[in-house]
Amino acid sequence: MLNRSVPISRSRDVLGLFAWLSAAFAAAAVGGFASASAPEFYRELARPSWAPPGWLFGPVWSVLYALMGIAAWLVWRARGFAGAAVGLGLFIVQLAFNGLWTWLFFVWHQGALAFAEILLLWVLIAATIVFFWRVSKLAGLLLIPYLAWVSFASALTFATWRLNPGVLG
Repeated sequence: MLNRSVPISRSRDVLGLFAWLSAAFAAAAVGGFASASAPEFYRELARPSWAPPGWLFGPVWSVLYALMGIAAWLVWRARGFAGAAVGLGLFIVQLAFNGLWTWLFFVWHQGALAFAEILLLWVLIAATIVFFWRVSKLAGLLLIPYLAWVSFASALTFATWRLNPGVLG
């Protein structure tokens, strides 16, 4: 059950959902811009045998960004920004780190920095889940697939970096 300290308004809810989805997909756009040449670069890298095909990343990330936006919206809807400033602030910070990873790995070819950054991203996501869970269990649950995927992506980042020291310095 939602603890509503913010007045209910249908137009406010719809605009809020649009805003939070837009924020999530803005992070996707930042990463998408950086990964314009990622398919070719990814194909050229030595990858572990368990690495997924490059085409899988787009659909997975699209679903995850939608879940992230909905989760943030649920928290905002329940408490407003002022009532959930820490959780929503963490959400915004982790979105920035989410977009940064693509630049570190695919544009700047910084494997070590990308790995360190994704570990920090993992911590930020976990902290966001804790704060979201306190407001809305559903919002916290919606971020679990994201944390799972970033856990996998962390292992993949590390393995790919170690297999390509000349390219990912």
